[in-house]
Amino acid sequence: MMKLTPEQQAILDGAQGETMAKVMKTQVMYGEAFGAEKMAPVTSECNHLVTSFGLKMLGPVYELMDKLLEANAPSKQKFSVDPRPVDPNVPANFLQKLVFNKFMYSKQDFYEGQLQKLGLMNDEAFTCTCYMDEVGNKPKKGDVLSWAESSAVVYANSVLGARCNRNSGIMDIMGSVLGYVPYFGLLTDEGRKATWIIEIKTEKKPEAQLLGSAIGMKVMEDVPYVKGLDKWIGTELDDAACTYLKDFGAATASNGAVGLYHIENLTPEAKEFGEDLIVEGAKVYVIDDAELERVKNNYPVIWKDKDAKPKLCFLGCPHMSLQQMKDWTDRVEAGLKAAGNSKVVIPTVFTASPGVLKEFEKTEYAARLKKTGVITSYICPLMYMNNPLCKSMPVITSSNKLRTYTTSRYYTDDEILAQITKGGK
Repeated sequence: MMKLTPEQQAILDGAQGETMAKVMKTQVMYGEAFGAEKMAPVTSECNHLVTSFGLKMLGPVYELMDKLLEANAPSKQKFSVDPRPVDPNVPANFLQKLVFNKFMYSKQDFYEGQLQKLGLMNDEAFTCTCYMDEVGNKPKKGDVLSWAESSAVVYANSVLGARCNRNSGIMDIMGSVLGYVPYFGLLTDEGRKATWIIEIKTEKKPEAQLLGSAIGMKVMEDVPYVKGLDKWIGTELDDAACTYLKDFGAATASNGAVGLYHIENLTPEAKEFGEDLIVEGAKVYVIDDAELERVKNNYPVIWKDKDAKPKLCFLGCPHMSLQQMKDWTDRVEAGLKAAGNSKVVIPTVFTASPGVLKEFEKTEYAARLKKTGVITSYICPLMYMNNPLCKSMPVITSSNKLRTYTTSRYYTDDEILAQITKGGK
């Protein structure tokens, strides 16, 4: 049985009302299922929720939110939330829009009203990359979190040195409302030890999404300690390295179930503790160029017509950083110039947080990107692809997360660039 403090026991016994007692009981049962012996205080300034979409079928979620609001039990923290599912600027035909607005996300406005009452940071706090400076929900090293979004959890644990388990949706808001989460797994020192050694022996910089995919599928939910990657991305967590690790980590978390990785000479705990983070008898996985090619060639193509011409391209899953938006603007312009085209030949959407998009619009890159025909949006591409009329479309992406969870087809960044600027030429 979990040992509770007098304050925690009082909440369980109903001192703060029936609703809070149920929240505490849920967290206790959750923790005991994983062997937790105590609760840990949530110490981050803000929380992040994974459930951002107003699906009609999520009735129990809306009922839970109402119960919390009726009990005057709003989140003890302000919070951000995953991206909105719909944007009228993203290409969709009449029937697709009808499905989005009438059959899938018809409760979106209602749900967002609940979120605002519960503690939403602001109307723009819809993104899977809440930790970016433009959003303002960046935990500190050692902070204990109650998050569920897999790509955000792995980034917070690995790049920022915060502590968070891979929780499920709704458990994230319960931890925030309660102010406590069960102490087990990646919250503990032992749970953050690496049970895999990954040796990078490539002849060129490995594609972040492809490398993360290979590691995720090999180690699954275990913690990997990666050697040799600092050769390609450096030993400082500058913007370029953080952007690389954002995409790398999302692939480890979606193609496997990684919640934490250590990069030798780069990530906070690897710099602090080095190989002391590796457990005795850790398994070894060597990755070279041939291994990455093998992984890529084994991705299934589930389009009905494998030779179909792509009808849409998504970049930004997780959401793009400001520097990525700028870099891709340069790349698209150069690609179009080399191909003799003025606009992209495949409808292309770059997704980023509302905050990043706002900052991007202040730069001269925004007008340049618009001239190429690329659309910018704040949506979640995964939620777009959940529409049954969209999942039947041949959609391409360089996101391994989007590839894993939808019918979209993976290509490397260079291959994507060639397709959207040159097409079948």
